[in-house]
Amino acid sequence: MIETQKEFTILITDDEKTNLDILGSILSPVYNLLIARNGLRALELAEEHKPDLILLDVLMPEMTGFEVIVKLKESSTTNNIPVIFITGLTSAEDEEKGFLLGAVDYITKPFKQAIVKARVNTHIRIVDQIRTIELIGLIDPLTKISNRRGFENRLNVEWNRAIREKTPISILVMDIDNFKGYNDTYGHQQGDAALKIFADISTKTLKRAVDFNARWGGEEFIILLPGTDINGATDVAERIRKNIEGVVIPTEDGVETQVTVSIGLHSVIPTTCAVAQIEEFIKKADQALYKAKSSGRNRFVISEG
Repeated sequence: MIETQKEFTILITDDEKTNLDILGSILSPVYNLLIARNGLRALELAEEHKPDLILLDVLMPEMTGFEVIVKLKESSTTNNIPVIFITGLTSAEDEEKGFLLGAVDYITKPFKQAIVKARVNTHIRIVDQIRTIELIGLIDPLTKISNRRGFENRLNVEWNRAIREKTPISILVMDIDNFKGYNDTYGHQQGDAALKIFADISTKTLKRAVDFNARWGGEEFIILLPGTDINGATDVAERIRKNIEGVVIPTEDGVETQVTVSIGLHSVIPTTCAVAQIEEFIKKADQALYKAKSSGRNRFVISEG
């Protein structure tokens, strides 16, 4: 059970009163609850209260859960709120669609109390950790995203979770191409502007609240993708590469500049908490990054093995 009871708010959206009653009885002893009977009301409550977690029914009249999550992700107020779909749908296609739209998890009907508690508590713990990171100074002061230490803390949490659930975890190590030359040409102040824009674009490219972007050091960034196999990681890497390639970074003199990024990918299903395996996880992605840069830059390379 989360120790900080009633400090977190969950928005439950379902058009069936019975489902709302069941979820309310399970979660109300621990969390503050907001209730919506349709998608439009859910969007209104999410914008107004910015809950810590949203439980969202997929099949609702007028506006489906899939349509609601698209709207949530389009808003700067709600795009980082984690969404768990609650549904009777069981096909792999529906589940994949939900994850592609940015859901962090699924809870299937009929509800099992232990499953509901476990999955909700897991994602509330992640929310709590993000708050803690912000409070204890694990944020890079320039880009306003996590720094290296914050990433390592988050990696430990997600690594242990992947071991428990026997799920894949993927990593992207990213480096801005020819950044020294960019700095030499336009100055360090403009280089800082490029770093901030890169951090913002790469973060916004991520669709799920559990995906984690950090500044690894200098012009190098790193992204953690829990519950994601190499195919999913490849999709993310290509979206980031394209988005960075397509952005114009103006200088104070009005010159339009651009940068590109090279990315190394690695994915694994962890089996042990040994430091050596975690270090190897990062090393494999770093080696793939080196190959991406040495083979022409502005591309991603998947690690070998």
